[in-house]
Amino acid sequence: MTCTRYFSLVILLLLAEFAIALDRPNFVWIMSEDNSKHYLKHFDESGVSAPNIEALAEHGITFDRAFSCAPVCSVARTTLITSCYAPRIGTQFHRRSKPAQMPEGLRMFPAYLQDAGYYTTNNSKEDYNAVKTDDVWNDSSKKAHWKNRPSKQTPFFHVLTSTLSHESSLHFSKEKMLNESTQTDTASVELPPYFPNTDTFRYTRATYHDRMKAIDGVVGKVVDELRDAGELENTFIFYFGDHGGVLPRSKGYIYESGLHIPLVVRVPDHYKTLVSRDLHSRTNGLVEFVDFGPTVLSLAGVEAPNGIDGRAFLGGAIRPDEVDKRNETIGYADRFDEKYDFVRSLRNDDFKYIRNFEPFYPDGLQNNYRYKMLAYEEWRTLFEQGKLNAIQRKFFEAKAPEALYNLREDPHETRNLADEPAFSGKLLQMRNRLVERLKEMPDLSFLPEAVLFKSAMSNPVDFGQQQKLEIAGLVDTVNLALLPFEEAEPRLREAIESTNPWTRYWGLVAATSHGQTDSSLQTLVKTCLTDEEPLVVMRAIEYLAVCSDIDPRAYLYRSVGRATNEPELLRLLNTAVFLNDHFGDRLGIDAIKLNSSITISTKGEPKNRLDYLSGKR
Repeated sequence: MTCTRYFSLVILLLLAEFAIALDRPNFVWIMSEDNSKHYLKHFDESGVSAPNIEALAEHGITFDRAFSCAPVCSVARTTLITSCYAPRIGTQFHRRSKPAQMPEGLRMFPAYLQDAGYYTTNNSKEDYNAVKTDDVWNDSSKKAHWKNRPSKQTPFFHVLTSTLSHESSLHFSKEKMLNESTQTDTASVELPPYFPNTDTFRYTRATYHDRMKAIDGVVGKVVDELRDAGELENTFIFYFGDHGGVLPRSKGYIYESGLHIPLVVRVPDHYKTLVSRDLHSRTNGLVEFVDFGPTVLSLAGVEAPNGIDGRAFLGGAIRPDEVDKRNETIGYADRFDEKYDFVRSLRNDDFKYIRNFEPFYPDGLQNNYRYKMLAYEEWRTLFEQGKLNAIQRKFFEAKAPEALYNLREDPHETRNLADEPAFSGKLLQMRNRLVERLKEMPDLSFLPEAVLFKSAMSNPVDFGQQQKLEIAGLVDTVNLALLPFEEAEPRLREAIESTNPWTRYWGLVAATSHGQTDSSLQTLVKTCLTDEEPLVVMRAIEYLAVCSDIDPRAYLYRSVGRATNEPELLRLLNTAVFLNDHFGDRLGIDAIKLNSSITISTKGEPKNRLDYLSGKR
């Protein structure tokens, strides 16, 4: 080949690469921390005006029913970056006790954009519960920016997270509340019916409205940067909250206030043909965090990998009517810092089904970080003083094992329809559908975190497949809580006497959920106080605390001393706090003695529980 022909070929290849680059859109994600859709007037009349976010919607699409799958950052962000349901891949606990390896053959989705020539940047929060490889981000730091790409022809995917709306912005002092006014008039804010109507709650809500105005300023700045660089009409801009929140009963809870996020996607002029929707349109199709990665890949013309759970909701091949008909999302809640409470939800159009697998734990169970907020503290104080109405005090009471809400008529999820005969068919339909989905994953949370910590995290998906039949059986065992007690009792006894420790474990949970003071069942449960598995003992202790006047604390102290890893210890300490705070008149917790083989981190979650039990905050 002559030199002339060689250089001609090189030039042709470079031109082809340049043409392909020109044909790829850019992407910017703007994530605001800890806010549900309820704080923006564009989504909810009780929210504030946000002209920059509204301007995105004028030139794009509003998703009125978009959802984080989890109501807390690390689990939600891991769901986003992996496009996988966290309980299937072992990333469902916040904060992780051990990071999970990614599913075999699967990478975090920005890696596939890098393969296609994209410059990928993240500024700067990651908070992943899975192991990240080096091919995810070209730069993930406080200095990361799309402007740093190698050339102006290089397409980019950039993530910006704003902390201005984070939960910590509501950790103000009483002095500040008394001496510093909010921009938003406290008299103008609307409080949901489950909150007490107090100055503290009004000030807290008004403060958060101010935070959302600041977030709108961040959005405006990003748009200006893109416009000034001539990239605005080459770039899809996604604005959304990283999960719901952040007033009490939102972040960390599986209600709509914890999962229902704002989502607006601005469509650039140069790539309108990739979106078969009118600008300034809205859709009621239900989309969720597992769908966001596949959507970016679809718009970028990159094939989504096998093994993910999400489906694209925008892109040349995505029909709007198909997205508009999407009517189902799933939600999961497991551990939030030191607080355990295993909950799953299924939303179908306007109906929401919640399965509280540990209903004897009240929503208000102590979480040290949550209770830094004055509103949390005041709410609990008013409960202890008997000053709340029936709706407001539910937060501190045992929950129903299952709940069904009609969100069109009851958007705040205060009227449980599960026991109403007129909704029995809908209840059964949604219960069965959730069970089907949990078994299909399978949901790894039916095995305790301590088990996953020891045996699963090197390949959680493979581990789940190996345990799939066992997990299905455990789902059926704990769902004995949903049967009439007379029908469930013989099967409860069979489960509690099983040779499988986790069948015993969930059989005891189901028995506790019934709350029956059955003397013969108590006798059987007492035999579990000397079980070889400390976590089975823990479940027996909870049953006896809820369903008898027996004092089982000595067995709790013994089990704490037998714990061999941090997740096992933390689970036991969760029960200690439950006993101390809700049965303290007879089951107050004394000195806790730990197994000397466990090293407790000074910043670890067990330390939070031990500090609380010792009177420190």
